Amino acid sequence: MGSHFRSYVWDPILIISQIMLMQCIYYSFLGLWLAGVDGLVHTSRSLDQIFSYEVLGFSTTQGRLSMMAFILNSLTCALGLWFFIRRGKQCLDFTVTVHFFHMICCWIYNAHLTATLSWWLVNVACMALMAVIGEYLCMRTELRAIPVNTTPKSNL
Repeated sequence: MGSHFRSYVWDPILIISQIMLMQCIYYSFLGLWLAGVDGLVHTSRSLDQIFSYEVLGFSTTQGRLSMMAFILNSLTCALGLWFFIRRGKQCLDFTVTVHFFHMICCWIYNAHLTATLSWWLVNVACMALMAVIGEYLCMRTELRAIPVNTTPKSNL
């Protein structure tokens, strides 16, 4: 059989390791962004900032700053997609997977699924930002021109 350009080989271990890596990137950088925000306004750090539905709100300064940290985290995770996933057509898959697992973790942490509009808006906006920017970066790399050397390889 002939070779296929960029043929995809099913590798579940690679996929699972990439999912775990993206989850680590998501929570590590979210923690760093939230620590930076907490340092600016001198508030205490807690897991509620990551997993609680009530923290993300438009009415308080802490809620708006937490939203900013989530949005900045989606930009950081888009860079993670670019460095580690490297396939534009897989960016949406990994983005939805990361946010789906985050929703499950929040559900377990709070013992109920949220009906808070601000939490859903922030997470959908972060999902869109992470997927679009990650896909843009990956596609830009994939579509980079392949240099063709016109000089002969040997002098015969």
